[in-house]
Amino acid sequence: MGKQRVLSGVQPTGNLHLGNYLGAIRNWVEIQDQYENFFCVVDLHAITVPHNPATLAADTYTIAALYLACGIDLQHSHIFVQSHVSAHSELCWLLNCITPLNWLQDMIQFKEKAVKQAENVSAGLLTYPVLMAADILLYQADKVPVGDDQKQHLELARDIVNRFNHQFAKDKPLLKLPNPLIRRDGARIMSLTDGKKKMSKSDPSELSRINVLDPPDQIANKIKRCKTDPVRGLSFDEPDRPECNNLLTLYMLLSGKTKEAVETECADMGWGQFKPLLAETTINALKPIQDKYKEVMDEKGYLESVLKDGREKAEAIANQTLADVKSALGYTARL
Repeated sequence: MGKQRVLSGVQPTGNLHLGNYLGAIRNWVEIQDQYENFFCVVDLHAITVPHNPATLAADTYTIAALYLACGIDLQHSHIFVQSHVSAHSELCWLLNCITPLNWLQDMIQFKEKAVKQAENVSAGLLTYPVLMAADILLYQADKVPVGDDQKQHLELARDIVNRFNHQFAKDKPLLKLPNPLIRRDGARIMSLTDGKKKMSKSDPSELSRINVLDPPDQIANKIKRCKTDPVRGLSFDEPDRPECNNLLTLYMLLSGKTKEAVETECADMGWGQFKPLLAETTINALKPIQDKYKEVMDEKGYLESVLKDGREKAEAIANQTLADVKSALGYTARL
C-alpha cells in the first residue's frame, strides 16, 4: 500500500500569522514525509466574507510562497490554487444538493460570523463547510490537519460521506471517511490583546497578531505592547491567566524547548524580563522563513511552475473522483 493522503489549505486573506504557522503549517512540515500531501491556497473560501479583489491574486501568490518558505517539500507535497481546479466548485454544488440545511445552520462558525456580518451574510458563508468537504473528498484524503475550530466542519464532511455512500454507493462506498490530524501543542494560538480569543486575520487590531512576515522592529513592538497581568512569576495552565499561558506557549513552540524547561526557566521572571526574551526568540525563529520567502518571490517563474505542476497533479485525482460521484448520482458521462 502507498502512503496515506493528506489535504489542507489556508485562505489568501492577508498575511499568515503565528496562529496559522504554529497551529497548522509547521505541523504539515513535520509530518509531510509520512504522507502524500496536497496543500492548496483556498481562494474560493476567501470570498465567503467581504474581500478586496485588488489584492486577492497577490495574496494567493504570497501564501503559496510562504508554504515553500515554511518548509513544504515538493518531494512529498503538491501545492496548488483551489480555484484552478474547477472540480472543487462542481463537487461543492453536488454535495450542497444532498446536505440538509439544518446541518449547516448548526455550524458554530456560521452562527458567530453571521452575527458579525448581519445583513451582509452570504449563502457562501452558510455553505462554506460543504466546500471544505468537497476539497477533502475530491482527493479521498485519509487525514486532514485541522485546528480545534475546524473539527466541527470535518465532522460535517464525515456526515456527508456517510449520507452520500448510503444513498448512492451502498454496495461499494465511493467516498472515503477522513480523519483529523490535530497538533497537541499550539493547535489554538490566542490573540496578543485578549488571551481568550483566537489569533485571527479578521481582528481589526494589528497588535492582536504577529504576522510571519513582520519585520523585527514590528515584532518587538507588538510583544512589548501585548496584554499581560500584574502577577510576577510565569506558569502554564492557570485559568485566570490566559495571556500568560498563551505567551509561554508561543515561547515554548518557537524556542523548541519542552514545557517543563520553559516552566523552570520562567518561573521567577517578570514581564519586563520575559517580553524581550520572547521577542528575540520570535525574530530568530521567523528569520529563515522570511529569507526563504524573499528568494521564492524573487523567482516568480519558479513559483508559477510549482503551482502549475501542483494543479496538474491535483486535477488528475480530483477529476476522477468527480466523475465517479457524477456517475453514482446518475449523470451521463462526458463525451
